[in-house]
Amino acid sequence: MAEPSELALQGIRVLDFTWIHAGPSATRILSDQGAQVIKVESNQALSVVGGPASNTARGLGQRHNWNAGKLSISLNMKTEAGKTLARRLVEVSDVVAENFSGRVMPSWGLDYEGIKQIRPDIIMLSMSGFGRTGPWKDRVSYGQTLQAWSGFTDLTGFPNTGPSGPASAYSDAVGGITGAQAVLLALIQRANTGKGQWIDVSQMEAMSTLLGPLALELSANTVNIQRSGNRQRHGGGAPHGVYRCEGDDRWLAITVFTDEEWSNFVSAIGSPSWASEPRFGSTASREEHADDLDKLVEAWTVSQNAEAAMHLLQAAGVAAGVALTGEDMANSDPQLRERGTFHQVPDAAGVMRIIERAPYKLSRTPGEVIKGAPEFGADQDFVLSEILGLSDEELAEAAIAGAFD
Repeated sequence: MAEPSELALQGIRVLDFTWIHAGPSATRILSDQGAQVIKVESNQALSVVGGPASNTARGLGQRHNWNAGKLSISLNMKTEAGKTLARRLVEVSDVVAENFSGRVMPSWGLDYEGIKQIRPDIIMLSMSGFGRTGPWKDRVSYGQTLQAWSGFTDLTGFPNTGPSGPASAYSDAVGGITGAQAVLLALIQRANTGKGQWIDVSQMEAMSTLLGPLALELSANTVNIQRSGNRQRHGGGAPHGVYRCEGDDRWLAITVFTDEEWSNFVSAIGSPSWASEPRFGSTASREEHADDLDKLVEAWTVSQNAEAAMHLLQAAGVAAGVALTGEDMANSDPQLRERGTFHQVPDAAGVMRIIERAPYKLSRTPGEVIKGAPEFGADQDFVLSEILGLSDEELAEAAIAGAFD
């Protein structure tokens, strides 16, 4: 294995106007790999998750996670002095990132047409619910509404029930990954050509791409796709579901596709008499009688410890996994612990906070977060004095002009 050297994005500077979840998670990915991310913040967002202060109500854990490793400054973008400083920061940045509605950046003169006049090779990441073109471009959205619009929510749930959808803003996480990937592609293109570009990310489209063959089936067969719970619509095997286990809210996911896996499963659970019934004699017939089979499988799992049953089935060559809770993942899962998925870093007060590490490991440029999210405006002097080179007199004049929020 090669010795770690410079981080992959060392020397790249990102001017980060993003807020809440999707945008900050995109720039956090860039920060993990060495990009210097300057987060422009506002007191106006104090009550929002991911807002400026790390000890804000609802913002402690997630702000700390999504903004770990970044710098923070405050600018009052309602003043000309604040906009002037923002334009000067654009001049020394490689990437500008924002996830506002389409009206905000143009109102500051910082849309792509404006910032490329300041720095022609700039890369701009714009993340919005529906993208900057089309009839829905000005619609307001949040994670749950985007999941509904994308078709994702309608597919989640069980037959003959209403749609459920994921509890968290899954679309924000997907949008963040999409945005970071697009920035990396643009950086590669700029390294080859010297030219920047504008990235227009639609979070709804990012979510829609997860529908996979369902969209193809809808276009080809023009049928209404029904919710199927834990089962796949085609060739899903049986049993294929999540089954209740011993204890309070403990569950085990089990998937059996082939006859060989079925035989292994039957042997592992003690070869019950019902397993030899003709209705369970082939893959097709097991799928046909999946409802009955699920009840029989759960009659076995309900008296089993979830972890013990998982190990038993895995040893027999059957795909099985415990439905982990957040506590399981953070405190007791040996795989995640060995991989270092959750990592402790100090916040501004020196208190150790848990954040997520990147879910990939680069042998040469592994990346690392060594500090948590910054306090609101904590890096004002460093950014304005050291990066922009403002004198004390210039800083005082900017403050008098209302540049700082």
